[in-house]
This record gives sequence, C-alpha cells and structure tokens, in this order.
Amino acid sequence: MWSTFLGKRLKGGKYAIVGAWKLIKNEPSIQVQTFIAIGITVAGFIFDISATEWMLQIFAIGLVMATEGLNTAAEEIANFVHPDFNTKIGYIKDIAAGAVFFAAIAAVIIACIIYIPKF
Repeated sequence: MWSTFLGKRLKGGKYAIVGAWKLIKNEPSIQVQTFIAIGITVAGFIFDISATEWMLQIFAIGLVMATEGLNTAAEEIANFVHPDFNTKIGYIKDIAAGAVFFAAIAAVIIACIIYIPKF
C-alpha cells in the first residue's frame, strides 16, 4: 500500500504530523507561538470575526508557525554541522531568527487591524 502514489502521500503526511508534534512538544518557541495561536483563535470566536478576518488570522498563524519551524530546523542543522561557536553559524541563526521576526510583526499588524476596531 505504501508504494502507491496515494500511499506515499499518506506516509509523507504522517511524517509531517509527527514533525509538527515534535516541534510543539520539544521547542519552547513553538510552544509560546501555539499558546498565542490558541488565544487569538479563542478571541476570533469571542469577537465573531468575519470570514475574511478568519482567513487573514489563520494565514498569519500559519506563517509564524511555519517560519518558526524552519528557523528551528536551520538552527538544528547548524548545530549538527558545527556544534562549537562559529561566527558564520551565528550569522545563519540570526538570519533565520530575523525571518521569524518579520512573520511575527506581520501577524501582530494583522491582529491589530482585526481587533483594535472591535474595542
């Protein structure tokens, strides 16, 4: 079954779910982002946001979580390749963290656009 096209897609999906669970279980930064995502999702129900606002909010949450996951992967690879302090590895880690920063700022702006008018 796993050798068919659909079987391979299902197996890949399983790996993705396992990877997402490992991120949430083991990475403090993802745990914080998950807590924020749950909180903002609850706020969406409380403030009865529109379908468009839901789309923007889900996109922002997904963007931050995905970027944070990629940042974690980049850091883990960098640590594996060069476990000792190295300025180039530090630069790579800073760049990856900067990408998360951009995603988080975009998410905060989206949240402000959605929720400030509701107060």
